[in-house]
Amino acid sequence: MSPMLNRRTAAAALTAALLLPLSACGSGDDKKTDTGASAAASASASAPVGAKAANLTVLAASSLTDVFKTAGAAYEKAHPGTKVTFSFAGSQELAAQVKQGAPADALVTADTKTMDGLKAETNDPAVIAKNRLVIATGKGNPFKVDDLKDLADTKLKVVLAAPEVPVGRYSKQILDAQKVEVKPVSQEPNVRAVLSKVELGEADAGLVYKTDSAKSGDKVVTVDIPDDQNAVASYPAATLKQSKNAEAAAAFVTWLNSPEAQKILQDAGFQQP
Repeated sequence: MSPMLNRRTAAAALTAALLLPLSACGSGDDKKTDTGASAAASASASAPVGAKAANLTVLAASSLTDVFKTAGAAYEKAHPGTKVTFSFAGSQELAAQVKQGAPADALVTADTKTMDGLKAETNDPAVIAKNRLVIATGKGNPFKVDDLKDLADTKLKVVLAAPEVPVGRYSKQILDAQKVEVKPVSQEPNVRAVLSKVELGEADAGLVYKTDSAKSGDKVVTVDIPDDQNAVASYPAATLKQSKNAEAAAAFVTWLNSPEAQKILQDAGFQQP
C-alpha cells in the first residue's frame, strides 16, 4: 500500500471516529425527546377532563355552607393544585353579585327561579341536590309547636326569611297553601339568619331547610312538615360565562353530580337531584 493511500485511509478512519460519538449523541437526544413526548401524551390522556389546576371562586347559597366546606376539601384532595374558595350568601344576594360582575367561576343557588334569571351570565345549569323545609323551634319546644297551623299563634315570635329569598318564598308558598297567616317578628336575608334567631332565643320558631336544622343539633327542635304540605327546594349549579377558569370551573360543577360528591351531600341530609 502506498504512503498516500495509507494517509487517506487514516484520515477516513479518524473522521468516522469523530462522527460516531456525535451520531450516538444525536440518536440519544431523539430517543429522549420521543420518550418525553410519549410520556407527556400518556399523562395528558390519563388526566381527567378539566383537571387543570386553578384557583376557583364559587358563589353558593347559605344553606350549603357546611356541606360545601367538606366537599371543597374532598375536591382539592382529588385535584392537587386546585384551590376552591366559597362565598356564601342568600341566593338573591349572589344573583346581584353576578349581575354586577363579581369575579367568580361558578354559582349554586337554592332555587331554579334565581338561576333562571341569570341565563345571560351563566352556562347551562344542572341540579345537584334537593331539600325540604322544617319548623325549627326553641330548645325543648316550650310552645309545643306540632305543625304549620301552630305558627299562627300570636303568642309565638316567628321569624321567616324575606320573600325574595328562596327559603322565604318557599315558606310563603306552604303557609299560603295551608291558609296559615303568620306575622313574623323579622324577615331575614338568608336561612342561616333565620336559624340563628331561633338558636339564640330571639325567636320561638322559624321555617328553615331540614339540613340547616339538623346541623344545629340540640340547639333547636326540628318539627317535620308532611310532604303534602311541604315544598321541594332544588339546587342548580352552573359555571359563569365571565369565568377566567372555564375548564376547571366546568370540571368542578360536573363533579358535584359525581358519586363522591353526592355521597357528601346526602350524608349531610340533602336529597338526590
